[in-house]
Amino acid sequence: MFKNLPPLASISIRNGAIAGLLGFFILIALYFIGKHPFLFMIFFDFRIVLFGIFMVLTLKEIRDSYQDGIIFFWQGMIANLIFTFLFVLITFFGIWILCESYPAFLTNYITTATQQMMSISAEVIAQMGKEVYESNLKAISVTNGYTIAKHYGGQSFIISFFISIIISVILRRQPKLE
Repeated sequence: MFKNLPPLASISIRNGAIAGLLGFFILIALYFIGKHPFLFMIFFDFRIVLFGIFMVLTLKEIRDSYQDGIIFFWQGMIANLIFTFLFVLITFFGIWILCESYPAFLTNYITTATQQMMSISAEVIAQMGKEVYESNLKAISVTNGYTIAKHYGGQSFIISFFISIIISVILRRQPKLE
């Protein structure tokens, strides 16, 4: 299928697609076991582990199988960007279609997020500003599938960027100068 693409692209596309499907199914599983996936704190997000595992596997396969044990930092970053783009593309459309075809997913998010916002203490509201609090509360009530899919994709790129830097530095091997 990707025979004409260089290994850096083809392996990243393959692994990004696999991770995207797996990530989407994890989202669905979390929802149906009673934990809405969009209400986790970012520190407990499963994408951190998922990206870490798949990015390591992607770069190791490229480095060890196709480049004689040598991969540069920029190659790792490009491979991880391609990987992340595929992950975001698949999860974005999956979330959007899920929200359109199963409205309870979005309704549950709006209801639970609104309840969480309403339970914020007066001191915290004062710190963030009443206008900011009210605009955030209003934004939740008009959220749609596109909006949460876009937000999820943006978060994925941010999480991926930091993980990509760390993994690309750790796994890079440069040719020995003699």
